[in-house]
Amino acid sequence: MNFAYETLVVGPMGNNVYILVDLDSRTCVIIDPGFMPQAQLDYIKEKGWDLRQVWVTHGHFDHTAGVKGISEAFEPPLPIAIHPESFNWARENPSARQFGVRVDDVPRVDIALRHGIWLGIDQKSDQKIVEVRDVSGHNPGSVMFYCPHLEIAVVGDAIFKEGIGRTDFAGSDHNLLLKNIREQIYSLPEETVLLPGHGEPTTVAYEKRNNPFIRG
Repeated sequence: MNFAYETLVVGPMGNNVYILVDLDSRTCVIIDPGFMPQAQLDYIKEKGWDLRQVWVTHGHFDHTAGVKGISEAFEPPLPIAIHPESFNWARENPSARQFGVRVDDVPRVDIALRHGIWLGIDQKSDQKIVEVRDVSGHNPGSVMFYCPHLEIAVVGDAIFKEGIGRTDFAGSDHNLLLKNIREQIYSLPEETVLLPGHGEPTTVAYEKRNNPFIRG
């Protein structure tokens, strides 16, 4: 297995978009395509990669703004993987209205994410390399994508370097977020690199020692 990942920082809120790629087959998935979807598509095309799926950690508009545009740039549209709770919340889109932003809705759920399932870069492949874990609290149905082979976890807005996701939004639950950080993130191997939705990477070990909001 020869996997890698790339990070693109896009839009006015500095969103991290992650691309997980199989360098042997040159197939890839994109995670949380926020604003500037065409720039993301152009980057993937320049790399000569074959985009197969769109994965979403949670339903906040800055993480979903490019989902429809990227999926429907292909025929047939690329499969969209999102937790049904996040999908339903995103359809209401209260955070976008709060910030006065208009974005495309996530059009559908093709792959219903749930805790404990495993995903492959190619939906039809038997090679499953990413575990889905529930990290709800910042947003209903929030998930993270853990790839043991690369020792990374794409955590959305659940946790940041020395920080956690905001819990003052509609549908947030502070105590649930802390519980899921302890049980689902802090239970990963300490060398695991945590790739957040905004800001720089961190590690499980670093957050256990330094995150002021939650200790292991």
